[in-house]
Amino acid sequence: MTTRADRGKTGVRSANETRLAGLYEEYYDKIAHYAYVHMGNKTEAEDIAGEVFLKALESLKSYEERGIPMQAWLFRIAHNLVVDHFRRQGKQPTVPLETVSVRTGDDPVEIAERNMELEKVAKVMGQLTREQREVLGLRFFGGLTSKEAGNILGKSDGAVREMQRAALEKLRKLLTGNYLAGI
Repeated sequence: MTTRADRGKTGVRSANETRLAGLYEEYYDKIAHYAYVHMGNKTEAEDIAGEVFLKALESLKSYEERGIPMQAWLFRIAHNLVVDHFRRQGKQPTVPLETVSVRTGDDPVEIAERNMELEKVAKVMGQLTREQREVLGLRFFGGLTSKEAGNILGKSDGAVREMQRAALEKLRKLLTGNYLAGI
């Protein structure tokens, strides 16, 4: 015999499953893109993205809403899986940003200009700290808010905004210096 509490838990679980399916549609590509930026291998990144949703589905019974959006929880799972991947591999490659696709219009000139800019940024990204690269990855490639990125990194949204500001300022200085030096 099911109790009222059991029916309530089943209803919440069903609602969370429906919500997770919607998040899959909305965030699978963003999570795969986030993983790709860190891993440099499209197939492995897609595997990680699939594993994120598999782990989320397996953990859905114990998921509780605590004021943290479910998508931040998904990116936290992705972050942990990427870290675990590198622990197993024993190294962390850098990903050339020029290989990361950026959604732009169909204008070939715009695409070429964007790719040239990404190539310049890729040359100086390695000079940022690991945390700065992680913040930029979550905010710009993952499309997360500073609060969501903070939940993943265990930092306040203010700290994430400050890290992002410092990273962008350092990038700007490095790019300006490299522009003057003719990259």
